[in-house]
Amino acid sequence: MRKIILGLLCLLCIHTASAQRDSLAFDEGNNYVYYRIADKPGVTADTLCQRAWDFAAGFNRAISPAKGQAENTLNTSGKFIVYSGSSLVRKEAGQITYTINIQTKDQRYRYRISNFVFTPYQRDRFGNMVPIPGIEVPLEKMADKYNKKDVGSYLDQVGQFCIVTATKLGQAMDKQPLAAKTEAVKKISTQNW
Repeated sequence: MRKIILGLLCLLCIHTASAQRDSLAFDEGNNYVYYRIADKPGVTADTLCQRAWDFAAGFNRAISPAKGQAENTLNTSGKFIVYSGSSLVRKEAGQITYTINIQTKDQRYRYRISNFVFTPYQRDRFGNMVPIPGIEVPLEKMADKYNKKDVGSYLDQVGQFCIVTATKLGQAMDKQPLAAKTEAVKKISTQNW
């Protein structure tokens, strides 16, 4: 019975990992992209744009968002660390830079996480993991430079990052502004004491 349960758990973990990788798709230029469109009935484009701006400003405080070329569009970028090895002997393998583009219209918005570029890490003389200068590999070309196991692991981590980011963006776009409570002003009579 234990072996059956253990086997089912392993199968479930494998299925979850492949689902994260499957969340990435290819765009017209054969580049990896995480692209979604969401409907927000009753919300104007300006409100959605302001919520997206607040999300982008809070998501990566090191880089401020920039206006896009189209109306109600913003772009931001950032980076995150990917790891190699098993969970017990895991080390920083590199960093992946990305770009987030958010466009809003009345009652809907779309976002695109793309331009994934991998920069490998190496140990410096102090034992810290630092980026190797001058080496940047687009995520699409990683299969040519690295082994299949590492590429699969990096794709899973990118997929997981995109899913978590999309969840945070969805929460930011769903937020309702707090209604200001106006309390009645208390009148005190100084005549009666």
